[in-house]
Amino acid sequence: MYLEYYGLREAPFAITPDPRFVFLSERHRDALAHLLYGIGQGGSGGFVQLTGEVGTGKTTLCRLLLEQLPENARVALVLNPKLSPVELLETICEELRVDVTGVRGSLKGLVDALNRYLLDAYAQGLRVVLIIDEAQELSREALEQVRLLTNLETPTQKLLQIILLGQPELREVLAREELRQLAQRITARYHLTPLDAAETESYVRHRLAVAGAQRFPFTKLALRRLHQHSGGVPRLINVIADRALMAGYARDQAQIGEALLDRAAAETLAPRGLRALRRLRLRSAHVGWIAAIVLALLLFALWTLPRMDREEPADAAPEAAATAPDPGEDATSVRLAADALPERIRAAGPDPQSALRRLLALWVVRADEADVQTAGACPPQLAPGLYCLRTRGTLSTLSALGRPALVRLEAEGATAWALLLAADARQVRMMLGTETVDVDRIPFERVWRGDYLTLWRAPAHVTLPMSRGDSGPQVDWLHDRLVELGDIGTERSGPSRFDADMAAAVRRRQLAIGLRADGVVGPETLLALVADDGLGPQLRRSLD
Repeated sequence: MYLEYYGLREAPFAITPDPRFVFLSERHRDALAHLLYGIGQGGSGGFVQLTGEVGTGKTTLCRLLLEQLPENARVALVLNPKLSPVELLETICEELRVDVTGVRGSLKGLVDALNRYLLDAYAQGLRVVLIIDEAQELSREALEQVRLLTNLETPTQKLLQIILLGQPELREVLAREELRQLAQRITARYHLTPLDAAETESYVRHRLAVAGAQRFPFTKLALRRLHQHSGGVPRLINVIADRALMAGYARDQAQIGEALLDRAAAETLAPRGLRALRRLRLRSAHVGWIAAIVLALLLFALWTLPRMDREEPADAAPEAAATAPDPGEDATSVRLAADALPERIRAAGPDPQSALRRLLALWVVRADEADVQTAGACPPQLAPGLYCLRTRGTLSTLSALGRPALVRLEAEGATAWALLLAADARQVRMMLGTETVDVDRIPFERVWRGDYLTLWRAPAHVTLPMSRGDSGPQVDWLHDRLVELGDIGTERSGPSRFDADMAAAVRRRQLAIGLRADGVVGPETLLALVADDGLGPQLRRSLD
């Protein structure tokens, strides 16, 4: 209906997984790289687990995976996991075109037939992969049967690689005590998180461009509302944006603003959308007062500007951090082959102090200003307002947190600390010793066991941890920050208390960044809360 009105060749926000419209965020590329690596170079017969909320793109990634399989791969794709163990085996054999004549209904007969097929495929140099979608629906008995399939092996290699795709509940299922044997065989885990605000805009622009749009119909405020209402979930973005375009056509509005977007969200997401809309209207009622206050403050600032002392304040260092150079902007890097990495690690040496000084320099902090007593130390506060975290994680977590980090590398008995500057789906850039190098992602992850150290800025009065029932200035700051991020929709009129709504908002932020959703603000969660504040250096998401 609205295609001609908006100059489109086809509907840009259909919810069918058309590969022409696929938009891969950093996390989607990361997840796809893990899946391809698991198939192509060997998860050693273990399980690869990919989870994500409904609508975040798991099925789309599965389709992309099938399109990019190596020629020597044979795949059994199970889309309906609500099967008994026997039915599951029959489905796997049918997908692989295994002859099961005379053994249908027999557990032993089906396993024997599948084992013969796998041995023959191994002899031909083929790699056999089993992909189970919606794996959280598998019964305990079916999961146990899937685990037993990994016992099909030669003396040197497993014969079957298994990939489990599912909603977050799959992690809870596999955490059960009775399934610990299966959980121990998971060699790679990846949790797919929703798009952030910038990625939501890129996603919308990408789909409109593919559909032939000559102009962009959404305002900036409408895009912000779209991200808030959808939570960055691609399927919800499609549903709301499609309804907004239809409403714009019906009302003859060539430009779609936040009011129209709110109506579209209320219609498609009710009753949740209606509650969000009420909160937004409550906030908008104060816009006139806010505008008046801002104007008064601006006039006051202009009046007092000539009288202000021009001296630099003593605590100017935090502001200087806001203009710190992009750590990867002008770096001249060299390409490093995978087999050369161990020698570079050995040459760089194990002392982290030089790497730490470089990281401090990115934050415009001298080493003698930071509270570092011993090499590799990471006190909660290195300097006033400058926080430190040393923990373990994944490259996708670091990309989501968005800060340069020191990573501890190990190879052939040697260790070194490198300053990670950038990372994308294929490679990483880091300062190793005195040189900036680019190396493929897979060799990097072989020498990095997840140990990292990173810095960030937050108000000096913030004390950790913060949890439900707390109050005080740090909770006031937390509430205001959650409002800025769109995680909570109520402005505070007085001192805040860490209540159930704030705990729920913190859990949503933790899920969005791939952290444990416990509702407690610890160091990693605090880092996630200030990841997009625009202050300080950023970990680049592309090496191009």
